[in-house]
Parts: sequence; C-alpha cells; structure tokens
Amino acid sequence: MSRIPRRSRATLGAIGAGAMLCTLVITPPVTAAPGNSGAPGHGTCKTSDSPQFNGWTTYEELGPKLERIEANSSGRVQVEVTGQTEQGRNLYTARVGTGDRVLLVQSAIHGNERTGTEALLAILKDLGSGNDPDTKQALEGVTLVAMPMVNPDGGELNRRTNVISWENVERRHPQLEGADRAWYHRLSNGGIDLPGFDLNRDFNADLDYVPQPGDLPGDPKDAGFYLSPESQAIRDVYVNLQQEFGEVDAVVDLHHMGPCDELTGGEQDGKHVSVALDYPPLGANDGSAYKDEWPELDQDKSRRYALAVANGLKERYGSQSPLAAVARYYHPEEREYAGQGRSAFALNGSATVLFEVRGQSDAFGQKMKGMLVRTVQTGVEALIESMATGEVDTLDGDDFFNYPDYGWEESGS
Repeated sequence: MSRIPRRSRATLGAIGAGAMLCTLVITPPVTAAPGNSGAPGHGTCKTSDSPQFNGWTTYEELGPKLERIEANSSGRVQVEVTGQTEQGRNLYTARVGTGDRVLLVQSAIHGNERTGTEALLAILKDLGSGNDPDTKQALEGVTLVAMPMVNPDGGELNRRTNVISWENVERRHPQLEGADRAWYHRLSNGGIDLPGFDLNRDFNADLDYVPQPGDLPGDPKDAGFYLSPESQAIRDVYVNLQQEFGEVDAVVDLHHMGPCDELTGGEQDGKHVSVALDYPPLGANDGSAYKDEWPELDQDKSRRYALAVANGLKERYGSQSPLAAVARYYHPEEREYAGQGRSAFALNGSATVLFEVRGQSDAFGQKMKGMLVRTVQTGVEALIESMATGEVDTLDGDDFFNYPDYGWEESGS
C-alpha cells in the first residue's frame, strides 16, 4: 500500500466554512477550447474524437482477476459472490483486513464509470501481498469490503443503467402488479432500447423496506424502493456488516463526472478537476428534516472522511499536481437525493463519501486513464490509512469547505 506522507496541513483555498449556508447562484463551468494538451488534467480539454470502451476490466475478466488476487494473498483476501444481476451475472465482494473499523467501497453502479473497478483491484492486490509496516497497520486497523463492479449488465453495454424490464420487476415483486413504474426506471439508455434503472436512486434508509404499490412512482428527492437485485445485494452486504461489527464506519461510492470542469479558487484555480468529493445530499440545514427519524445521521463525520481523502491526495502528490486537483462536488444546500446509497447508509450512521472522477470511461486515452485510476486508488488508500491511525477522527469537518468548487458560486445570505 503506497505511503501517504504525514506533512503539515497547508492552508487551503479561501472559501469560508459557512459557505454552505448561503443561497446558491449557479454559473456554468468554463470549457477550454481544443488545442495542444499539456500534462493530463492541466492542458486543454480534448476528449477522444472516436471514443472506444476498451482497456478496462470486463465482467468476464473480473472473476479470474479476483481469483488470482485471492490465491496470491495467502488467505488475506476473501472473495465471494453476494448476488446476481437480472441477466445472471455475479456480483462479487472481496474482503481484506481484520480491523474493527469497516470501510465498504462500491464501484461501477453506473455501468460506464469504471476507474473505481481498476483502483479497487489494485488496492486489493497491494493489501493482499504487501508486508511493509503501513500495509500491516492498515490490515490491523481496517476491514475493507470492496464491491468492484455492481452493475455488470450496464457495464457490458457501456451505459449508465442496468437491464431489467418493468414486467420482470413485477415478477420479482408480485405485489406491484399494475403499479406505476418507478420514476427512475428508464425504457432506454445510452442509445440502447433496453429498459433499466438508475441504480443509484434505488436505495432506502429503511433497510427492511419492502416495495409497496402506493409508494410508486415516487419522487426524485425521496427514497427509492430496492426494486433491482443489484441494489438489494449492496444493501444486504451492508446489513450483514452491521450485524457482524455493530456499525459500518464508512461507505465510499466511486463515480465519474464531466470531463472539462475547472477549479474555481484554491491553489489550482482554473485547472481541470481530477476528482470531486461530496458528503450526502440530504437537503437544507445538513439534513435536519431527517434527524428525528434518523438520529444517527452525522454530516460532519462524512465531511471528515471526505477531507481525509482530499488531504491525502494533496500530501501524496503535492498541491500543484493534476492528481491532486480536488474539488467539492456540486452541492447546493437544498440538494436532496434520499434514494442514493450514500444517503441511505448515512441515515444509518455511516460516514459516506462520493468520488466523482473526471470524464467517462471512454472519454480519454491510456495516459489519462492511468492518472485517474491512480487518483482514485490513492484517495481510497489515504482514507484507509486515516481510519487505521485514527487521524480521521481528529479532523475538522468544516475544513472540507476550504476546498474549491468548480464553477458554481455561493453568494447572498
């Protein structure tokens, strides 16, 4: 596991800690004109003219790769199948470490967002075979549970959604026969006329929730319904860890965002964002509307965990490196998505962190791919180290707001 140097915290950008309480005015990010690119992340924004979805781990390759990591780990890494998709593909979970602090990381819930899969395979390989003091400390302090590809059906089509018809939803949930379709079920996606769900809207803080026809079609800001086997499998892994350990300390959700967003402020002002980080989007006043029913919600805890990622990237690569071009993800105070997994698990007491990496999987060439995978890998490793040492518990969550945004402004009162 790569070492994250412990250096003194540099002073970050100048956005105040109280900024999140302000009224937001959204301005579109500036996109650079095509031209000669410099270092990845610092040059102009030019994506591939003929995007190709290749060079990434496919579903067929994933199982054998995990088997090799498990075999070479001398018993450290344990791989199991924890569910199946509608099309019969396995959902794999890999576990490593014996620590009391539990970190659940899932990737590729949107099928065309794949850097997280590569990063998790690299982390599992390193933790499975490394014998340096930092790796031993990580293994003793943290139990990492990785779900590297939770939407393989969508991944095989290089699209966001999974693949399941509403008729098959009714087959799986007979009580829903004749009910309205859930609002996040799409009849097509990615130019492919096959129906499916945006799985990152299919979660509910009530981990025992059973879909009810009267709850459909639902609303974008409200909880989802656990209608797909993939979201049910993620939920079941989380519940099993809760039962085993008493709590799941943190859940990390690995995603992609637009390719050309630029940092506004901070030490890399005007450079392209490599990764944006976020805490749960649960509406005004830090989710205050949820706290009576879900008193374990701790938004400051989520910000501390996100801060550990951001600080680790900066310390590892330096404040001017494109690998450390970190932003806060778009998060107006009123932004509310209770149906996202990170929201549902945060309401159950876990810190949850969103990674949004620059560009989609087919947007860039191998050089940029390698850089972005390294950014994700190092960010997750920084969080593991901070959990293992206890440093994450000493951070001030408000310091997360010192990191810049990427073109959305906070003003007013």
